[in-house]
Amino acid sequence: MNNTNEHAAGQQGPRATATLSADRVRIWDPFVRFFHWALGAAVLIAFLTEDELLGLHTWAGYIALTLIGARLLWGLIGPRHARWWDFVRGPRVTLAYLGDVLRGRAARYLGHNPAGAAMVIALLAGVTATALTGMAVLGAGEFAGPLAPYLQGVSAATAHDLAEVHEFVANATLCLIPLHLLGVVLASLQHRENLIRGMIDGYKRGVSQ
Repeated sequence: MNNTNEHAAGQQGPRATATLSADRVRIWDPFVRFFHWALGAAVLIAFLTEDELLGLHTWAGYIALTLIGARLLWGLIGPRHARWWDFVRGPRVTLAYLGDVLRGRAARYLGHNPAGAAMVIALLAGVTATALTGMAVLGAGEFAGPLAPYLQGVSAATAHDLAEVHEFVANATLCLIPLHLLGVVLASLQHRENLIRGMIDGYKRGVSQ
């Protein structure tokens, strides 16, 4: 299976690997690694404090939005594997990659593979939508936060509807997390490498040119 993967990777250009070597190379820079774990912590805190600690819940949302804003910028100016052009692919490429995963012959990528890239975009969009709808709920229901001036005078029914939308978006985003973890496990097993460790120390198994 490794030979098939290596051949397939070689056909997809410099983002996929051709011949695996024993060398380890730095792929994930410190900011990408910090962002990954910090955003995960912010989402976890927001989830755990949803009904109990509104202040902490709110600040977790603000931190998540700030992190995402910084990541969007870093995707334009950061190192190669942090940049959006390096890993974001269209639906056709992503679906083809998922088909290869199911057939056990998915190519190995040094950066995010197409399915992982799609999950990154989905999670960023979901967390952003959750935080923004949360700000709307805070403004309409608690008359606080940056959106409060724009939501003055809304009805209780509207405030309730906003809360329902916020809860739906948050739950939909949380449903993506098990899929993300499953993808990490599958890729780690198929390519015999610890992707979680790679997001901790930044290194992955390299390639020989």
